[in-house]
Amino acid sequence: MKDSPLPPITKPRTVRCPACGGPSVYVPENRYRPFCSERCKLHDLGAWASESFRVEVQENDGAEESPAP
Repeated sequence: MKDSPLPPITKPRTVRCPACGGPSVYVPENRYRPFCSERCKLHDLGAWASESFRVEVQENDGAEESPAP
C-alpha cells in the first residue's frame, strides 16, 4: 500500500525580497510575491512611478538603418 492520496510535504521556497532583502515565501498564497509584504510591493511600485527605476534605452541615430526601397 505505497499509494498515498496525499502528496509529500515539501518546504515552501523562500526567496529574497527585492525591496528590503528579507525572506519572502514564494507560494501562491503569498499575494505579494516576490515581495514579503504589501509595504515592500507598494514601495517598489512607487519607485517605478516616480521614475527612480527605469529601463535604459539607447537612442538610434539612424546610421545603422538601410534606406527603404
